[in-house]
Amino acid sequence: LQVFFSIAYWTLFFFIPALTMKLLAEENRTGTIEMLLTKPISDWEVVLGKFTSVMLLIIIALALTIPYYITVANLGTIDHGATITGYIGLIFMSAAYVSIGLFASSISNNQIIAFLLALLISIFFHIIFDVLSYSIKGSLGSIFSYLSLSNHYDSISRGIIDSKDIIYFLSIAFFGLVGTEAVIARRNAV
Repeated sequence: LQVFFSIAYWTLFFFIPALTMKLLAEENRTGTIEMLLTKPISDWEVVLGKFTSVMLLIIIALALTIPYYITVANLGTIDHGATITGYIGLIFMSAAYVSIGLFASSISNNQIIAFLLALLISIFFHIIFDVLSYSIKGSLGSIFSYLSLSNHYDSISRGIIDSKDIIYFLSIAFFGLVGTEAVIARRNAV
């Protein structure tokens, strides 16, 4: 299933910004964000609700690929641990991308700009930090290597669940959600 996970890795890279581009950008453009924020819910509840809805959609989409896993397991031997951690890696990676997309959607009133901004930010984590880590040596190269999303995803998808990889993905998700909440709170103050 290594081919499936590499395809899913790139598919989610484009699919998630497309899912998140409308979450807050369209509400900012049409003015419905004010109606939503006047309800007796906090800004965090709005952010976490939108984050959870997209994450549930992605988890359902990944769950629908389990027949591939069952089929391959019935055809021959399969490394069940690596497959399960591959799915876990996709979920963690998706959480990071959803938070980035949600942040991009919160700072824009245009869906297309939010999509492109989410892709631009994701390209840094997905590609540029990886390229910089190979081209720069020393401690700066190590920093870029740690910031590279592909290094952490590859580690998890090989079957190694390390706390540094989990902390990395959760940190990106946390900072994306905190940034989104700060943008919403700033708009409420204005």
